[in-house]
Amino acid sequence: MDAVVQAWTWLTTAANWAGPGGAWQRLAEHVQLSLVCLVLTCLIALPAALWLGHTGRGGALAVNVSNAGRAVPTLAVLVLLMLTPLGRQGELPTVVALVLFALPPLLTNACVGISEADPAVVEAARGMGMSGAQLLWRVELPLGFALIMAGIRSAAVQLVATATLTGPVGGGGLGRIITAGFNTYDTPKVVAGAVLVAALALLVEASLAAAQWLCDPLRRRPRQPARANPAGTRGGAVPAEAA
Repeated sequence: MDAVVQAWTWLTTAANWAGPGGAWQRLAEHVQLSLVCLVLTCLIALPAALWLGHTGRGGALAVNVSNAGRAVPTLAVLVLLMLTPLGRQGELPTVVALVLFALPPLLTNACVGISEADPAVVEAARGMGMSGAQLLWRVELPLGFALIMAGIRSAAVQLVATATLTGPVGGGGLGRIITAGFNTYDTPKVVAGAVLVAALALLVEASLAAAQWLCDPLRRRPRQPARANPAGTRGGAVPAEAA
């Protein structure tokens, strides 16, 4: 309990937030690193997943291969990359390791979301003469939007949490606060760094959930009013006396 109280004291002390190496700087580094990795992951995974899900060719293999990559620890990949020539390229090893870590949930969700769109709706769209591109953008993508956004949210939260692993190898971000606390046996500082990471992850999850709700194309679709039959009943029901 003392560590929690002392962590709160650390978080409410202005000196710990200001200046080089302060919490504000580390927080900005953490957000920047996570955002860059998320954008790169989306640029890599989403086009491939949309194509695989739409064509239905090789999607299962790609999903299984990407999921197998989850078994490899991110820290191990990061350390191995640091031992290669990439290790002399600044933040590049960190970015590569984090992107590889975030690819599986995003690729899997996007591919499944497109490939498992309602078959009846897809066939109806084909019957209307839609081209492949129209079918993808106007039917399959709206139907799979929720699952795609779930993958983006999962990848974003995992990136925020996993970016702390860059601290022990000299990277920036909130992991430096936690690492510094471990090196000096400063438990309140470790707890404070962990609280900041958790709070940032919750904020990212809430922000993306709100963005998903606002941008959901199915939510914005106007409802079709129920049509009344000539007898005055709704939905085409047949009156009992007519039966």
